Amino acid sequence: MAVTHDDLAPSPKGGNLGSKAGAFLMIFSILLGLFCFILSLIAESTRSEVKWTAGIDGGKEVESRCTYTGSGKLPLLSATAAFLALAMAMVVQHVYLLVAVSKSEPLIEITWDPDSVFAKSLAWQAGFFFVSTWMSFAVGEILLLIGLSVESGHLKNWAEPKPNCLTIRQGLFTAAGVLGLVTVFLASGLYITLLRAEIHLQDQETIRRRIVEASAMYASPTQRSPTIRAAPNEYPLQRQDQSLRNTLYYYLTTFDKHSTFV
Repeated sequence: MAVTHDDLAPSPKGGNLGSKAGAFLMIFSILLGLFCFILSLIAESTRSEVKWTAGIDGGKEVESRCTYTGSGKLPLLSATAAFLALAMAMVVQHVYLLVAVSKSEPLIEITWDPDSVFAKSLAWQAGFFFVSTWMSFAVGEILLLIGLSVESGHLKNWAEPKPNCLTIRQGLFTAAGVLGLVTVFLASGLYITLLRAEIHLQDQETIRRRIVEASAMYASPTQRSPTIRAAPNEYPLQRQDQSLRNTLYYYLTTFDKHSTFV
């Protein structure tokens, strides 16, 4: 089996794009986002609700009172864990991308071709993923904070009738969980876009280097064998043909034999 240049190239290090550590961190972040979504569903299903009762005093109807259906401890814990899981996923993904991009020589040293359609497309994709990731993360975290503040307001005396009771609208925790899941997938899209950009720039650099090497090889003049010249006051010996010397010796020997015979 032939060995190519790609086989001899070193594998990406742990902190670089395309490494095994990077893939592991991306998968770990997606799992954190999924964990945030599941916790948000638990908080949604166990969120506190309000029951209104009409007060009667001396046979006369007075102002209605409200009571909570629960203390809100379980949705509070679930929403808190979902908030932390989403924040951890965001920190892990973006810190890794920041370190990987800072270590990537193609993304730093090689300039983008302004006329390249592929480069423009990658730039727009990276910008879209970056902005949409932070927007989705911010809205999701804000929704979770709203749920946390409401659920933490009636941990004590939740069964006592009150004139006013704050509640969370149905679907708030679910929306936060969906946004958390969308956030990690958008961040993964940003990672894939940066990886494609690095591979594209590496391919361009490889092609440019091969073109320069090929042009240098064909442009260089052909090398000629050096000419050996005699130094001053030096007389090189002339080479005699071995076959000619043997032939003269043969004729002389034959002539000597004939003369002796006579």
